[in-house]
Amino acid sequence: MESCLFIHGFTGGEHEISPLSQFMEQHNYRSRTFTLKGHGGSRNDLLHSDRHDWQQSAEDELTELLKTNEGVHLIGFSTGALIASHLSVRYKPWIKSLTLLSTPVFPLNPVEILKTLASFSMLKTYINKFTSTPPKATREFQRLVRESFSIYPHIETPTLIVQGKRDHLVKTRSADYLQHTIPTTQKQVLLVDNSGHMVCHCEDKDRIMNEVLHFIQSVGS
Repeated sequence: MESCLFIHGFTGGEHEISPLSQFMEQHNYRSRTFTLKGHGGSRNDLLHSDRHDWQQSAEDELTELLKTNEGVHLIGFSTGALIASHLSVRYKPWIKSLTLLSTPVFPLNPVEILKTLASFSMLKTYINKFTSTPPKATREFQRLVRESFSIYPHIETPTLIVQGKRDHLVKTRSADYLQHTIPTTQKQVLLVDNSGHMVCHCEDKDRIMNEVLHFIQSVGS
């Protein structure tokens, strides 16, 4: 049985990618999800972690999987896609495929985000998250975004890029940048008209999950 390692996003958790991880389990893939260091707890936990801790916790999960697997499919959501990109280069011989969901190559700034929020409930959720996130953690996220630009030109793993056209956190041109910058000859881009940032929970999630499955199947063992 082949394995998939799922990496969630900044200030998020396993729930962000759980529909896809469960779907892959149903199709005979071993799915591993986990919580990045500093996440899933208090504001203080996030305050006392940095981007290196987040990446290290993902790397620890990957190395554990590689003890019993010859290779792993990496699936990263949002900031998790940045971390997955780094791992795909560092562990290139052992990564079978890379799936990048809502990758914040060009994240929106707070003012732009407020302009894109479509409802009061979305606005309230964003404000709550923004005020509960330590500024230091946000700076660490921004540093990871910048550092990832040096990684994309070195990705040689088969790559699937998924981006929602209604994403209120990531500029749509992020997908186009990845398509033209990642050099692997095996890459696909899926732009989803009716999806925002949470591609695993949008109304087109069934289509997205099937596309991910078919892509992973197509790259072979």
